[in-house]
Amino acid sequence: MQLINVGFGNIVSASRIIAIVSPESAPIKRLVQEAKDQGRAIDATCGRRTRAVLIMDSDHIVLSAVQPETVAGRFDDDAAKEIEE
Repeated sequence: MQLINVGFGNIVSASRIIAIVSPESAPIKRLVQEAKDQGRAIDATCGRRTRAVLIMDSDHIVLSAVQPETVAGRFDDDAAKEIEE
């Protein structure tokens, strides 16, 4: 099982991630608000500004304080390390 650090020591399962998106667009803001209202949002920002939204296959939304490119880079780095092993 591959795990991805989404910032501040918070880790999610890489195999459960469907998409990593920016929270700036109106549709994503609505998606996040609906998830918060329904109790499906997991806030991993530690009080900081949300910079990435991870959409999980369990219909949960994970809010992260690191850039989407950073999370994707960690995903790629971990995948490369796993292949080398």
